[in-house]
Amino acid sequence: MDTQTKYIFITGGVVSSLGKGIISASIGKLLQARGYNVTIQKFDPYINIDPGTLNPYEHGECYVTMDGMETDLDLGHYERFTGIHTTRHNSITTGRIYKTVIDRERRGDYLGKTIQVVPHITDEIKRRMLRSDEPDEHLDFVITEVGGTIGDIESAPFMEAIRQLRWQLGHNAVNVHLTYVPYLKAAEEMKTKPTQHSVKELQGMGIQPDILVLRTERHLDDSMRMKVASFCNVDLDCVILCEDMPSIYEVPVSMLTQGLDAAILRKTGLPVGDTLAMQSWFEFLEMQHHATREIHIGLVGKYDLQDAYKSIRESLNLAGIYNDVRAKLHFINSEQITRDNVAKQLQGMAGIIICPGFGQRGTEGKIIAAEYTRTHDIPTFGICLGMQMMVIEFARNVLGYPDANSSEMDPTTPHNVIDIMEEQKTITEKGGTMRLGAYPCALREGSRSYEAYCRQQSVMERHRHRYEFNNAYRDAYEQQGMQCVGVNPKADLVEIVEVPSCRWYIGTQFHPEYSSTVLHPHPLFMSFMKACVAKMD
Repeated sequence: MDTQTKYIFITGGVVSSLGKGIISASIGKLLQARGYNVTIQKFDPYINIDPGTLNPYEHGECYVTMDGMETDLDLGHYERFTGIHTTRHNSITTGRIYKTVIDRERRGDYLGKTIQVVPHITDEIKRRMLRSDEPDEHLDFVITEVGGTIGDIESAPFMEAIRQLRWQLGHNAVNVHLTYVPYLKAAEEMKTKPTQHSVKELQGMGIQPDILVLRTERHLDDSMRMKVASFCNVDLDCVILCEDMPSIYEVPVSMLTQGLDAAILRKTGLPVGDTLAMQSWFEFLEMQHHATREIHIGLVGKYDLQDAYKSIRESLNLAGIYNDVRAKLHFINSEQITRDNVAKQLQGMAGIIICPGFGQRGTEGKIIAAEYTRTHDIPTFGICLGMQMMVIEFARNVLGYPDANSSEMDPTTPHNVIDIMEEQKTITEKGGTMRLGAYPCALREGSRSYEAYCRQQSVMERHRHRYEFNNAYRDAYEQQGMQCVGVNPKADLVEIVEVPSCRWYIGTQFHPEYSSTVLHPHPLFMSFMKACVAKMD
């Protein structure tokens, strides 16, 4: 058997947002099920070093890896589908590529040569695609998704790098091209011409796709698939349909049924064999089909955008399925919450998420919502900034500090119950300078969080913040009923607060949503959803 690493390049055409990330994650899952060791990486053409400084309206949520890299939200799909832990080597941008090359040039590493896109930029892209920074890895497949759409000016260097690698790697590399087949309602016809043009554009860059995945809202019959195959020089069994599915978690099964993974194995010269480890996935889908009872969960935040809280939404959906309910999520704009309307805004919700974020906008609405849910015993989960708003609310309404605030929102507050971290005080640059990545958290025995984590004494969770719970007030909180039940053992930072007198009222400084996967939903989301179901019942 060929033991060399195989490389799969995922490109997209016609329009963006077709679901390359879901297809990449699905391929990874299917190859894993056959026993192969897989990783998935995302190459984004934008010039930002990473998406950490981007507004969620620009790019959706910022996902954080275990080693503290701020990355694209597609890495969340990779981890949720496959269970692998991605790192900074799984997320590359044009900005990082150019910065590496320019830094080398400034050091004199190129010995006075003229630095050009070809070969210097493309060589660095190829080096990253081959994961040359990870020489000790033993991978059977490296799946590389390239963001953007074929024909974009900014993606041209990535296409050139793929062209060169396809030539160098031979049968050890394949290209999977995802395109869109639109339905024209007036003509009542599916149109393959955009796909043909997209493939011609790709061929014009010197890349012949091995496999086509056709994104479509309607089923294409075999005659249409044959037409695409013949016009695009692709085998018929390598023209795969990706129709709209009730859930993204059904996509791997659809790809399996159509033989996408088998086609990849054939193209790379590997035996097809049997798919082995999908039983747990099928059991999950069976649970999903049976979870028909709806439960209403409110997300209190300032971003009215599905992708802004992508990992939270998926974590809630997964936890709902494992609790035999279908989570119906409602965005509640925290900027529009007042004391007069909070009851109406949160009406009908079995549980509330106080969402993360940055900046002052919408924070007072989050504080009002936290007070309402605490005093009305509604299950509440505050995440990062959401936890901080729960802490501020408790200080104002229980500890008796009406002017309590975070020094982020009010630098002059006399009761800064949330304060900037000591190591953050001298930092001026914004990008990649927060407390990022996984840190240990010691749990207090007997707490609700301790029970949720199946009585583990210590857990590792991912962070993305500059401000923290002010330990000068810890005793006051403990005495008045908000317990600091999770603490970083080295830095003594408060990571989890909870109010035991409430049904379920927990805030975490970390982001548990980053660690929730299809087969292993996060224990705090599971515990929260269980409490929501109990309240609903």
